[in-house]
Amino acid sequence: MNEMNWLALSPEIVLLGMSCLVALVDLFVTHPRRLPTYLLTLATLAAVAGLHLGNFNAGVTTYAMQHMVVTDKMGHLLAFFATIAVFVTLVYGQAYAADRDILKGELFTLSLLSLLGISVMISGNNFLVLYLGLELMSLSLYAAVALRRDNAVATEAAMKYFVLGALASGFLLYGLSMLYGATGSLDIGEVFRVVQSGAPNKQVLAFGLVFIVSGLAFKLGAVPFHMWVPDVYHGAPTITTLLIAGAPKIAAFAMIERLLIEGLLGSAQDWQQMLMVLAIASLVVGNLAALAQSNLKRMLAYSTISQMGFVLLGLACGVVGTNTYSGANAYSSAMFYMITYVLTTLGTFGLIMLLARGGFESDAIADLAGLNKRSPALAGVMAVFMFSLAGIPPTVGFYAKLAVLQALISTNEQLYLYLAIAAVMMSLVGAFYYLRVIKVMYFDEPADASRVLIAGDARMMLKLNGVAVLMLGLFPGGLMAWCTQAILNALST
Repeated sequence: MNEMNWLALSPEIVLLGMSCLVALVDLFVTHPRRLPTYLLTLATLAAVAGLHLGNFNAGVTTYAMQHMVVTDKMGHLLAFFATIAVFVTLVYGQAYAADRDILKGELFTLSLLSLLGISVMISGNNFLVLYLGLELMSLSLYAAVALRRDNAVATEAAMKYFVLGALASGFLLYGLSMLYGATGSLDIGEVFRVVQSGAPNKQVLAFGLVFIVSGLAFKLGAVPFHMWVPDVYHGAPTITTLLIAGAPKIAAFAMIERLLIEGLLGSAQDWQQMLMVLAIASLVVGNLAALAQSNLKRMLAYSTISQMGFVLLGLACGVVGTNTYSGANAYSSAMFYMITYVLTTLGTFGLIMLLARGGFESDAIADLAGLNKRSPALAGVMAVFMFSLAGIPPTVGFYAKLAVLQALISTNEQLYLYLAIAAVMMSLVGAFYYLRVIKVMYFDEPADASRVLIAGDARMMLKLNGVAVLMLGLFPGGLMAWCTQAILNALST
């Protein structure tokens, strides 16, 4: 279908309408915890997640808005998990935001608008649509970082994020313009056909690829475009940090899949080499820099950089020579890794927010000292998250790393074997700083021996988060099958 199919965009239309409604309703809310606005936002997210899950199960691929938008299994699956990520973030962050006077309508509206931008990025089938979604997401997050207007550190983080983000968006836009010049089309499907035919100007295409990969690497936080990650993660309010660290990573993966795989698979030999360099640099810099961190948020920021290295490795081994036989395996492994990484990240930053109090951020590793004595349940859940990030069985992080390594090794190419060995070696380095957090929780004496009091809904969400990380490690087949179906569907349309 290639007409103005509004039904295909029903989740995005609901998000847009409810974003406006939430902003209006909040004007009349007097509850100190903004309960009506909060519940309306969660209901909206639950409805949107339900729409995406239902459409994913239907399995119909639809082109809409004059072929500028595509709704397929991959798009619905990624959008579903992005919506869940925003939902969980708000549940974790309600009390945290209230204590810092940022639990206002702006927070909920910006969260919904950033998710709308993410949804547009995920479903874009045209360069202009992808870029519009990217800017909507980015501008909403820039504003969310700066919500604590009286906090100098948060304001500085917002400025850094805005300036560097604008630079990266310029890179991406310039690369897209070069790609348009080389192929004569803004439509991803048409770009694919032109590239496959060998008709485009090779020099212009390669030049544009460099800028496109640079812009995408910034959104992932890959080295050497990672400078913003530790400063923004550290300086932003933790609820905003989680808004940046969760759903936008899924959107960046979707944009890579749409642009590089669906549009530029014929130039895979060029962009795969760039992704390999970015992957190894991210693994080395991210893990080594994390070793020196005493602040938990900065450590997790560098951890994110290294984790993105694994995702890039999965994306870099889909085409061997001119054969694409390993593509579905490689890309579904990278997709599985990204989804499960976001799931684990929600829990780690969520725990930081739940331990924070008014005037106390609880974002240093030392602040977790003796957590097992104060709350064995919270310490146990955090240990599961750290084991998962380190890639230790039976958590889902182990299976995710194993899937990417298997995709590398199954190519039977020596280069990819060396990359797999390097990834394993850097994972061993990374295990040190994750296990250090567990050591602090279980063996160090707490500075404050009082019990940890957390609202019931947030506590339940944290436990469900921990159980999901553990159960997906024990039974990963269902989610991996979904990822494989989604990738095969995207590659075949």
